[in-house]
Amino acid sequence: MATVTFEKAQRWYPGADAPAVQGIDLEIGDGEFMVLVGPSGCGKSTTLRMLAGLEEVNSGRILIGDRDVTTIPPKDRDIAMVFQNYALYPHMSVADNMGFALKMAKVDSGERERRVKEAAGLLGLTDYLDRKPKALSGGQRQRVAMGRAIVRQPQVFCMDEPLSNLDAKMRVQTRTDIAKLQADLGVTTVYVTHDQVEAMTMGDRVAVMSMGELQQVDTPLNLYSKPVNLFVAGFIGSPQMNLLSAKSADGQAKIGQYLVPVDPTASAKMSGDITVGVRPEAWRLVSSAEGGLPVKVTVVEELGSDSFVYGTSDVEGTPSNIIVRVPAREQVRKGDTLYVTTDPRDVHVFDTTTGLRLSD
Repeated sequence: MATVTFEKAQRWYPGADAPAVQGIDLEIGDGEFMVLVGPSGCGKSTTLRMLAGLEEVNSGRILIGDRDVTTIPPKDRDIAMVFQNYALYPHMSVADNMGFALKMAKVDSGERERRVKEAAGLLGLTDYLDRKPKALSGGQRQRVAMGRAIVRQPQVFCMDEPLSNLDAKMRVQTRTDIAKLQADLGVTTVYVTHDQVEAMTMGDRVAVMSMGELQQVDTPLNLYSKPVNLFVAGFIGSPQMNLLSAKSADGQAKIGQYLVPVDPTASAKMSGDITVGVRPEAWRLVSSAEGGLPVKVTVVEELGSDSFVYGTSDVEGTPSNIIVRVPAREQVRKGDTLYVTTDPRDVHVFDTTTGLRLSD
């Protein structure tokens, strides 16, 4: 096993106006499951491919353990890559696909067979070793691709959106399988996804990227509860955080004519234009007499145990959609007007100009 270190690693494509990855600094611990997440074009796949040796590093360096691999060919880096399209050989059996890299490395047939059977047992593929890929489901093919990586016993797994071709139910099951497998094997893993739910449920830590730069690297819980800037606040969370434009007024956030109490740690730093963030579950329903923010309901998503209510408000500074999570027993309907408020400790405050978090 090994650590992975990016030291100001930059990738600048010829003819581009700006680097795709702008000098990334990132430390990944031995045996850690690190997820790179962000919108399309943010540089996460490029970062992974730099680690794998599939993209040139224009400046800076990358280390696996204590070894500088910046200019080392991919085959000599002791990594295994899992792609989103499986990349299986259609004419080979599952066993031959899984053992192909070992065959190329001239590992003897007995050791090759032992490793393939061991990996198949871990992945629930023992009964499918003689089948061809076309006879397998999407989830089974992805497990074969995982098995091909496992048998190599690499220092690092690199996974590039491996679940994107699976249906919703299979994605949930397979992401659980991958997370458990990685924990059992203890192999350092760098996993790329654009799906922030996937990132939050799988990673020991998550690195959020935007425009080729790291925005925040932290545990899933800290990303959710203490986003460092407006980008992370808006990106992490499903549904996303409500972000409302406000002005600082005597230690409170003023949204139109409504005053929102904020935590004292934030109020001491506030001035001028600020942005207030409230998670959907942090809203409380109140009566109109209690002075809550009015929200006219446009869509209700019934989820069984609770509901997500989407609505609009005429109050200046509110976004086009305000999202409120309510218990199913509330029986909210389209066209209703709700009044909502929240507690100071649940309000995230950001400087609108810099985008940086003001709350502790």
